[in-house]
Amino acid sequence: MYSKIMGNEELSKYIVIDQGIRFGKPCIKGTRITVGDILQWLSEGISVSEILDDYPPLQEIHIYSALAFAARREDITKVVEFA
Repeated sequence: MYSKIMGNEELSKYIVIDQGIRFGKPCIKGTRITVGDILQWLSEGISVSEILDDYPPLQEIHIYSALAFAARREDITKVVEFA
């Protein structure tokens, strides 16, 4: 497993945000597969090995990078209460 905590520089090796690809959603570099796609598949119970089998351009590091990216984004999300 990837026990090392990924910083922004490390994540930028694997995740890209480009307005011309999938409307600027964060994607795995070199693909049109979004971080959200990976999170959705995992939430549906699809295993990492099944995802890798179904999407040959992906590597295990891409899955863990997507998880790290989502966790980091969750940490910086600000909740605003509307009255």
